[in-house]
Parts: sequence; C-alpha cells; structure tokens
Amino acid sequence: MSKRITIDTNGNEKQKQCARAWSANDAISDIVYGGSKGSGKSYIGNSLIFSDALTYPKTHYFIARKELNDLRKFTIPSIYEVFEHWGISTDYFTYNGQDNYFNFYNDSKVFLTAAKYMPSDPKYARFGSMQMTRGWIEEAGEFENDSDANLSISVGRWKNDVYGLEPKVLRTCNPAKNYLYSKYYKPHMKGELEPHKMFIQALPEDNKMLPKGYIEQLHRTLSANEKERLLYGNWEYDDDPTALCDYDDILQIFKNSHIVQGQDKYLTADIARFGSDKAIIAVWDGWTVIDRTVFDKSSTTQIQECINSKRQQYQIPSDNCIADDDGVGGGVVDNCGIIGFVNNSRPLEQLNENGETHVPNYENLKAQCQYYLANKINQNQLWYKVEINDSVKDGIVEELEQLKRFDTDKSKKLRTLPKAKIKEKIGRSPDEMDTLTFRSYFDLRPKKTISTETFFAVTI
Repeated sequence: MSKRITIDTNGNEKQKQCARAWSANDAISDIVYGGSKGSGKSYIGNSLIFSDALTYPKTHYFIARKELNDLRKFTIPSIYEVFEHWGISTDYFTYNGQDNYFNFYNDSKVFLTAAKYMPSDPKYARFGSMQMTRGWIEEAGEFENDSDANLSISVGRWKNDVYGLEPKVLRTCNPAKNYLYSKYYKPHMKGELEPHKMFIQALPEDNKMLPKGYIEQLHRTLSANEKERLLYGNWEYDDDPTALCDYDDILQIFKNSHIVQGQDKYLTADIARFGSDKAIIAVWDGWTVIDRTVFDKSSTTQIQECINSKRQQYQIPSDNCIADDDGVGGGVVDNCGIIGFVNNSRPLEQLNENGETHVPNYENLKAQCQYYLANKINQNQLWYKVEINDSVKDGIVEELEQLKRFDTDKSKKLRTLPKAKIKEKIGRSPDEMDTLTFRSYFDLRPKKTISTETFFAVTI
C-alpha cells in the first residue's frame, strides 16, 4: 500500500520555507510560523505532521491546542481537508475518538493533545511521560511558557534515531504578547535569533488559496487593533480587552520629559525572593525614575547597603522608601527601617466623591496600586528618565503590558493578573513592574496632618 504525497503550497512561498525548514534543514528544531489570519497555518501544520506519519512507520506525533474541543471542532476538519487533497481514504487510517488519536496503516500515530492549564498540574508535568517523534503546537499564542516547554521536551524520544529524524516542534500562531514575542519575534527582528530557531512571518497575501473577498471581509469586520494583529501581522499590538494600559502610552513613559522634577524623592525596591529573582532599586523624583540599580544575584547585606547609600545620596527620608515585605524582603525592610509592601494586605482608605473615607473595592493593596499605576501611565504622568538599553526597555514594556484585569471573585472585587499567571505568560517574574507598582503607595497612603492650633500657657 504505497502512495506518493505532494505538499502543494499553490505558490505560498512562506509555506515552502516552513516545509524546507521541517524536512531539509537538520539545524532547525524550533519553527514559528505565523502572523495573521488566512496565512495557511493549519494547512501547513497538518501537511508536515501527517506526511511524516505516513512516511515513517511506527512514529508518534502530537498536535496540541489548549482545548480538546477546539481540536475536534476546528483542527480535525482541516486534517480531513488535507487527506482529501492527497487522496487519503479510511483505508489508510482509523480515528480513535475515545483517546483522540489517528492510527495509520503503518502503525504511526498522531495524538490530539489538550494543553489547558490544570490547577492539579500547574507545571504541565503530565507531558513529561510523552514520547514523541515530532510535534505541532497550534494557536501557540494561547499557550503558556511552561506548557510549550514541556511539550517540546517530549519530541525526539520515539524512533528518531531509526530514521535519522531531528526532533522538531512547529508553532503556528497569530501575533501574541507572550513567550513567542520575547523568544522568537523580537530576536528575529533584531537579527539575534538562535541558530536552531526559525521565525516565519506569514500574511493573508501569502496564501493564494484564500476565498475571494476574504481579505475585504477582514477589513470590514475587524477593529483597528485586530487589523494590526490579525491582518497586518503587527506583533506590537495587543487587543486584550482586560489590558489596563494602552500600548502607545506604555511606550511614552520613556519620552515623558514634560514632567516637572524637583519634587519629593522616593525609593522603591523589589527584593529578590530567596535569591531567585532580580533585585531592583529605583529612585524617584516625583513620578520620574532618576536612578536604577539592579542585582542579578545579591545578598541582603548588599541590598541594604545600596538602599542606605541611595537614601543618603538623594536625601530620602525612611518613610519615603518602600520594599516588598515577602521572603527575604522582610529582613531588608526591618534592617533599613523602611516601609514594607505587603501584596495581599487590605487596600488603603480613600476619599469618595462626597469627601467621605471608604475602603475601595480592590482585592488587595497590590491591585489598588496597579490600577493607580496604570492610570498614571495612561495619563502620561510617568517618566522613565534613567538611561537603559533596548533590552531592558523591551522587558519593562512587556511587563507593563501584563497590567490586566483578572476574573472577579464572588465579592466582585477588582483584581489584577496574578504574578504566577504573568510568569507563565512571559517566562519570568515581573520585577520591573513591581518596582514601579510600589511607587503608587505614596500617593495613596493617608496624608499626614499637622495641627496649626496655637496653645498659650499663662502663669500668674
């Protein structure tokens, strides 16, 4: 039972580039193909996975999406479209709908894998036991860094040595501000992408098989931000409706030189949690960052010495200095005699429109401060004046884009995206954002009042 398979891209040069990287370039192991709707992502993904499965007996592959239902509703019809073009009938395969895999006449298998987050498996350890030849992550823009990483280490473990097949993972996606942006798109644009990776920008115009009028329909129906991402393939836009900050306003924080200086000085510090994250110390003139010190690995003694030195240099009183009070930060707070920021503490009281004191409807102090920070950014009232390189700047922008509303709890409290979720999305702790968040505390804390009443003591 033999058949010749031809992957006809119908003039789509981007699909050809992807196919060559998959089949003819052993130096490439990680491929990102994406950029827009209608660029032929599903067709090339199915073509590469199933041509391998039909060619190499007893090999194993995965096709992963966040939801199994999406695989059934959207991916399987695309699979059968490819089979139809190749003339592949059910004589060549069976589909197991209970365990969700295709089994071919040559005993190769393609598994449909759900990769959604599970509280019982927060690190996606369930993928650790998979033994795959190669794999495809579809709609990778919806994935977290950990799920991608654990799926990726499952390839190269099944019959690769028999056929001399390099382990490869294909990721197809629309533009997304997650690990794809920082690990693939941004290095690609700078010419710094690692040799084993390939990024292929694909647009609707590359796909010669689009139905007539499809692109015009996208123009009519997509919002301005959606057009940037899904039509023009612009990775710099994020149309997430939960975002608290406008992207252009985030970029503006490095240009807001109109902000008046000569105001009160403050110091904020995000302390490395048990030495695992960076320690960042920022000095502020009002809402202008004028000094920044970073410790990649540091002792509490080094951090304390730096805080005390900056306080003396800029004449900052202790009650204008704040550091996170979690982990090792608590010792720094105590030893330096400064304010401790407790993320989950009660929100600070504020005045309502009637001038009455009330506790605002935030989940905790951190959410309150992050909403306030987002408002400052959107009002162009934060200036990051201190000189930093482009890599640091990109990191700050990426973290501030994670200032987002999060699902409200039963009490309808205003919440922000938890740090654990941000780590999953961007692959690191948002230390820069935390340092900026702490500055909000000084605007929100109760103002000191000084009595102007005069007392006279009369002695007769």
